[in-house]
Amino acid sequence: MPLPSSARALKKPRLDDEVRFLRSWIEKPLHMGAVMPSGKLLARTMAHYVDVDSDAPVVELGPGTGAITSALIERGVDPKRLVLVEYNPGFCALLRDRYPQAKVVQGDAYRLRDTLWNVLSAPASAVVSGLPLVTKPMLTRLRLIRDAFTALAPGAPFVQFTYAVVPPIPKSLPGVSTEASERIWMNLPPARVWVYRKD
Repeated sequence: MPLPSSARALKKPRLDDEVRFLRSWIEKPLHMGAVMPSGKLLARTMAHYVDVDSDAPVVELGPGTGAITSALIERGVDPKRLVLVEYNPGFCALLRDRYPQAKVVQGDAYRLRDTLWNVLSAPASAVVSGLPLVTKPMLTRLRLIRDAFTALAPGAPFVQFTYAVVPPIPKSLPGVSTEASERIWMNLPPARVWVYRKD
């Protein structure tokens, strides 16, 4: 039985996003954190760790088509607080169209200090990352979290998801506390959210 036109209209943006993701993944697989956009439960779990009552910026790394961005806004984060750091120019154009109040920065999140130079008006209340960390060398991952902590307010979270069973950044970093969500089995593939805070 065919879907009613209203249901087809709701499914079309998600299908379009999946096609965009798949095309980008085929072109540059190691630049993409996922083959498909994050599932809603994973996106909501990541957004859960962000303080909605703060006025400070929220930096999202690798937002892609905006699955996690949407979850942040649904949770109550003011879109004006969002700083979306995206490498792919096509995704940047899409994000500017979908989230006109957010600040979209086309740049390399793995060079976060340079990318955010002169962008943040105050220390960030969270950095939320959809980057493919486990595809990168450990030194690159450690440099990213070091730069993220430089941009963050004291005690603010660096939130990262991974499909891997091991944490994307070691749990034993000196001066850093770590927590993890339950495995999110409803996501394809199943994922876990890791949260790092500088003590």
